[in-house]
Amino acid sequence: MNRTIDRKWVWIGSLLVLATVLLLPFLVKNYRVFQFNLVIVYAIAILGLNILTGFNGQISLGHGAFYALGAYTAAILMDRLGWPYWATLPAAFVFCFGFGFLVGFPALRLAGHYLALATFALGLAVPPLLKYKKIEWLTGGVQGIVLNKPEPPFTFRFLDQSFNADRWLYFFSLTVAALIFLLAWNLLRGRVGRALIAVRDHPIAATAMGINLPLFKSMTFGVSAGVTGLAGALGGIVVAFVSPDSFTVYLSIFLLVGVVVAGLGSIPGAVFGGIFIQFVPNVADEISKSAPAAIYGLFLIVLMYLMPTGVMGGVNALWARLRSRVAGSS
Repeated sequence: MNRTIDRKWVWIGSLLVLATVLLLPFLVKNYRVFQFNLVIVYAIAILGLNILTGFNGQISLGHGAFYALGAYTAAILMDRLGWPYWATLPAAFVFCFGFGFLVGFPALRLAGHYLALATFALGLAVPPLLKYKKIEWLTGGVQGIVLNKPEPPFTFRFLDQSFNADRWLYFFSLTVAALIFLLAWNLLRGRVGRALIAVRDHPIAATAMGINLPLFKSMTFGVSAGVTGLAGALGGIVVAFVSPDSFTVYLSIFLLVGVVVAGLGSIPGAVFGGIFIQFVPNVADEISKSAPAAIYGLFLIVLMYLMPTGVMGGVNALWARLRSRVAGSS
């Protein structure tokens, strides 16, 4: 009986969420739609970092570098070679996967704060390299690359709002995110996910069970970098501009904050992490123009105090309490 009730409420909640997500871009103005697009982009990037940190236990402070490389891959292919925007996403994934896989090999000898510092150095190094004069013809140097937002394949009006480029990108980004999250769910909830957790928690025991640690760690680094690079490519298309100063080391830190807010090892929690890093800085700036960073830090401290296992940990705990109360009352 309880399982039937749980399934009923899950279906009702899922349908309400789906309806809200589909109607949302027509209920707000263009700028809000643009912000929601960035939430989707950041959610994909946070998912990529969570694969590495949450499931495999490798801490990275340099994933902003992979985000930047993905964005520049898309921008160069679109602006210099005339590729369609949708074709740049798999190209960005493949390029960043290969680069992340190569970075993962020397990182095998590092762990904990040593790995964090090594990846931090990567995050610091990439923006200046993108400004390097000998590759300005490719990257645009300090001025970056300006892109054109893709136009929707058709237009209409709904709820007195036009179906413009930002709303088209919202549904395009949503489709890409749904595909990535579905693939991640199937991958991480199966044998591969269990192997990653075993490597994270008990590497010696994992080796004894026949798990190839170097291969798994390098592949995880590559997949994580690839997903983050794909998010960067999508972000470049949404913003329609890339420049080295847009991808400072603060981006890497914000992505790690998003992972902690989402909850380590949580796949759907990445959405909450994306909402946090996109909207909370704006709210902090509205509360205090003189010290927005202090307000942002206060929000983060309060959230970690109330939900030490992240937003999804808090949601799961609340759901368990509701189930126990319903079971007790029946």
